[in-house]
Amino acid sequence: MNLAIEVLNLTKRYRNTNTLAVDNISLTVETGEIFGLLGPNGAGKTTTISILCSLLQGTSGDVIINGMNLKSHSNEIKKIIGVVPQDIALFPNLTAFENLRFFGNMYGLKGAILENRIFELLEIFGLAQKAKQKLKTYSGGMNRRVNLIAGILHTPKILFLDEPTVGIDVQSRTVIMEYLIRLKENGMTIIYSSHHMEEAEKFCSRVAIVDMGKIIIVGTPEDLIKNHNNCETLEDIFIEKTGRSLRD
Repeated sequence: MNLAIEVLNLTKRYRNTNTLAVDNISLTVETGEIFGLLGPNGAGKTTTISILCSLLQGTSGDVIINGMNLKSHSNEIKKIIGVVPQDIALFPNLTAFENLRFFGNMYGLKGAILENRIFELLEIFGLAQKAKQKLKTYSGGMNRRVNLIAGILHTPKILFLDEPTVGIDVQSRTVIMEYLIRLKENGMTIIYSSHHMEEAEKFCSRVAIVDMGKIIIVGTPEDLIKNHNNCETLEDIFIEKTGRSLRD
């Protein structure tokens, strides 16, 4: 088994709280798979992804990414990962092209190589004709597409997606998901966090359902459904494992 990510007894406790945001979780992600991290609000999904991306430091435990320990090789790891956060991480008063040139420069891309890459992706995502428009004039779905492009400009080995299709139209969601499948087919490893169970069921190779900072169950969507006689969909399993109570 060729592992892209190995998480060993990872725990995160924020200051001034007795509750663990991430509670001693362990998991593996194989190279080239789409791994879904699913859970209700406050389950610990975003905290876990933030630690794996080296945006947060875990309280204890180890993370191995592409054979490197995150504690001692964070700079090397940052070069091979892409991150698409839940919140739009773009500059609304800049154009799409200006935003992407800025992020491309951060990844070390320059000149014609960067410009060609930007326009290649803008064309794929139906935005080439609006490349010189400021993002504040874009719809939510268009901003989501640019947000994704910013995370894949440098063709990372491992891509982290935190709610990449939340609050957008069906057309934008379809374009994004179809392209992500292409990335997976080309060997990219994708870690995908979402509330969208139907999307996860179709998209993910395996999923982990998390709640209260703990991993409750892990498996392929097909196996999980097959092994729960009273469940016909991944959403049924999600509700069974996390309950029906409302979350903030």
